[in-house]
Amino acid sequence: MILKYFFFLFSSIIFTSCINSTESLSRPPEVKPNVIVFFLDDSGYGDYTHNGNPTISTPNITKLTQEGVNFTQFYVTSPACSASRYSLLTGRYPSYSGLGGWVVGPGSKQHIHTKEITLAESFKSNGYATGIFGKWHLGTPNTANKFSSDALPLAHGFDEWIGTNVSHDYGNAMLIESHTSGEEPVKGYRVLAKNLRTNFEVAESLTQRCTEKAIKFIQKNKSKPFFAYVPYNMPHLGVFVSDQYKGVSRRGLLGDCMAEVDDAIGRIRQTVENMGLTENTIIVFASDNGPWVKFRDLRFKKHPAYGEARLHVGYAMPFRDGKGSTWEGGNRVPGIITWPGSIRGNRTVFEPASTLDLFPTLLSLGGMKLPSDRKYDGRDISKLLRNEVQAMPEPFCFFYHDGKNKPSALRLGKWKLHTRIFSQTGNNYGFNASKEKPLLFQVEQDISERIDRAAEQPKLVEKMLQQLESYENQIEQTGSFWSETENK
Repeated sequence: MILKYFFFLFSSIIFTSCINSTESLSRPPEVKPNVIVFFLDDSGYGDYTHNGNPTISTPNITKLTQEGVNFTQFYVTSPACSASRYSLLTGRYPSYSGLGGWVVGPGSKQHIHTKEITLAESFKSNGYATGIFGKWHLGTPNTANKFSSDALPLAHGFDEWIGTNVSHDYGNAMLIESHTSGEEPVKGYRVLAKNLRTNFEVAESLTQRCTEKAIKFIQKNKSKPFFAYVPYNMPHLGVFVSDQYKGVSRRGLLGDCMAEVDDAIGRIRQTVENMGLTENTIIVFASDNGPWVKFRDLRFKKHPAYGEARLHVGYAMPFRDGKGSTWEGGNRVPGIITWPGSIRGNRTVFEPASTLDLFPTLLSLGGMKLPSDRKYDGRDISKLLRNEVQAMPEPFCFFYHDGKNKPSALRLGKWKLHTRIFSQTGNNYGFNASKEKPLLFQVEQDISERIDRAAEQPKLVEKMLQQLESYENQIEQTGSFWSETENK
């Protein structure tokens, strides 16, 4: 069997050396790929060397673009935390989550419903070890939900976890890890630290703690397929960094933080290489939404929790606005996918894609089928990754969601329609939008959304409005698992 495998591998090398360098590689179909998903918090498109930042150094993340595919038009469904993470893990728009809003606070009754099928559950049911190493923010056991263990990761397909229940800037944010003998906040977990907003020592250690646990997880599961979800807390405000990285960047504290995250990703990537797993490991890199540009305002010059907040916010440039808005800066984020054993690297893809596409694509690459009892909102882009197609057969259709997880904008192909302006900054940039008078931008030519083209394209506007209305009707008809529960 071993000789047969090496003969296959050698034949593949000879064959691929004779074909165009952009074509996909061959690999044994029976080998299940490992999957690592890095998901940063509030990191903007412009926070990276490869996206043109002149003072933030990200050599390890930039190396991922050289090893894989770099998407220049990569989207998340929501410009804020919980809703974005819901879509990443389920492959579904946040309108179906039943979470009520884009952020699930530590006192919220709702959490990701147990009837949702997550990436972790899909992988686990196919023999994978699963772990989460970082921020959860999809539910907390509390009085409102009767301290339900369903609010935390082990109920959703993960074998182990260390991380925070919510963003570390909440006053009652906790650092929690799964533990067989743990009893806090519920059975199966133990609290390592509380009040992270003022517990600077622990907050500064979050990146390193999660990285060390992820490395141990990979080492422990080197002989079986694994799924590691690594949602780092940083660079969400307040920005924290461990001592060894303080002062290393020309960009100040934000640059120091990005240097630590970049090095952490490099260490995990090196662990994969040391285990001999590089060619059989898919790595995904993205951010949950754009930077929190609201805090660039002068009134946040001296924030009680964030310090000089204006200097610690990243960049959505060249896009407008950022976190908390449905302008491009809120939803367009860095997006990288690598798989050295099967996907040719050092490629830039201009075709739009989103985190919704990860669920069907990762299952497809792993030889798994999508569950058939629900609708998925993403597409299988594996052929795009393998360079078998230069563009997807249907135009990119994508809905942007506001603070109540309702659609307020739609992208269709190269066009984007706004029916409401939504921004935490309160700035409408001189525009107004409604269903009666929507805004239309050609966002591949006009990437900063400056020139309204609605008057030039009345038929297209009508078509897009119809699609938006159809989606809204579908949301109302489908509801959520939470609405099913509450109606019983």
